[in-house]
Amino acid sequence: MPGFLEVYGYYDTEAESWAIEPTVQQLISSLMTIGTFTGSLLVGPFSSKFGRRHGLWGASVLNFIATAIMLGTTSTGALYFARLLLGISVGWFLTFSQLYVHEVAPAHLRGITFAVYQAQLSIGSICGAAIDYATHDIDGRRAYQIPLTIFFVAPTIQSILLFFFPETPRWLMVKGREEQAENALRRVRNPNIDEAQFQAEFNEIRGSTREQVEQNKKALFLEMWRGTNLRRSLLAIAVVCFHAANGSSWVNIYTTYYLEIAGVENPFGYSLMITCMGLMGVLFSVLFVRTIDRRTIMLGGVMACGLAQLAQAVAWSVAPNSVASGKVVVAFIALFTFFYVAYGEYFKPQTVLQQLTFLAAPYAWLLGGEYPNSALRGYSFGLATALNFLGNWMGTFTAPYFINPTALNWGPKYGYIWFGSNMVVFVFVWFFLPETRDRTLEEIHEMFEAKVPARKFKTYVCTTVERYAAEGAGKDVVKHDEQTGAIEFESGTVENRDSKHA
Repeated sequence: MPGFLEVYGYYDTEAESWAIEPTVQQLISSLMTIGTFTGSLLVGPFSSKFGRRHGLWGASVLNFIATAIMLGTTSTGALYFARLLLGISVGWFLTFSQLYVHEVAPAHLRGITFAVYQAQLSIGSICGAAIDYATHDIDGRRAYQIPLTIFFVAPTIQSILLFFFPETPRWLMVKGREEQAENALRRVRNPNIDEAQFQAEFNEIRGSTREQVEQNKKALFLEMWRGTNLRRSLLAIAVVCFHAANGSSWVNIYTTYYLEIAGVENPFGYSLMITCMGLMGVLFSVLFVRTIDRRTIMLGGVMACGLAQLAQAVAWSVAPNSVASGKVVVAFIALFTFFYVAYGEYFKPQTVLQQLTFLAAPYAWLLGGEYPNSALRGYSFGLATALNFLGNWMGTFTAPYFINPTALNWGPKYGYIWFGSNMVVFVFVWFFLPETRDRTLEEIHEMFEAKVPARKFKTYVCTTVERYAAEGAGKDVVKHDEQTGAIEFESGTVENRDSKHA
């Protein structure tokens, strides 16, 4: 924006336009990246002591401070500091909000709640792009101050509403506050829920959490890498970091460039259309998330993204720098965005900075938060988020060397590399990713503790949590059939809840 460049840039007399020093531009972007990385790493220790709700309040406070500084300052140093704070805020918003959803949503609705979460981010991305476009030609500092002012709206609404929301029942249980955990669970469940059903869920959480806390009494960051927790931590990190391997880091940065190559007269309008394709993708995913397995969604999404990368590369190899190939590239960028959101995460196709701000994921992030146990979830998920930021930063940092005409000048042929990396992810998902659809977090914990192979998660019968649920419902277990999963009570025999759900 000229209004921004007048404050932090300089006037180029030769080009007769405002410009900015590369170092200033890089620091504005890099400090935000450092902030998001650092903020995500701090999620574990902060949430362990203060909880998920206070993490979201903390993110709002940091956002308010950073935004106020950016609105009022004309100092480059103050701007750098504000960007760092804003990065920490972004890391906390993304991570704490997802932790909250993981630990509050009923097992069969976690996928839906993450789809809603993703839809909100996509809508926010579209609104942000529209506001930026509407103000970018305004004279003076108001050009960028108006969009920055909008930064106060959503966090303020969320901060007020959080007074009416409880802390997550599982975090309260980890801290040994069982009465508060029961009250919190009641507040986030239907008030007309059958009491026996409620007590079954609560006792399952209580019994399993006691086991998890007992197993992880030492330094939690070290416990992540011991015993069965090692597998869980590595899986959480791997699935969250998948996005650094699908090629989004270069596709979205160069969207405008390829729109120009394709002869598009209104690049912004088309980039906004591609953003809307992301929203369509997440809305489409709502239709099948309740009925299709997580593994199937991941496999289909990774394959579709890989083929979209391959199609762009082939088109550019056949007719480089042509209008026809440019149109093919634009078409497959749109399809890539659609499938990218439908299975994984979404980046707004603007600057690197904005991409880091709108990182999100309905299903890959969903899996990444399901795998760790309740005592370690903040540490494992925070580290996974931080490494995902780092991976995407590496992708955006290295992309120019492959694409720019002054370097290797590959253009969309860079997609060949990303097609290969997508296929590697496909193989990993096929052999190592467990299926967790409709499983409670306590059932997932039991299966990892039992060292169940990834391919057998779907059919495994969880006996321990079934006993906790039965005892919570006031039923005395007489006998449990390990093969069929049937539990015999004094009053008769019922099948395990997984069979009933199926």
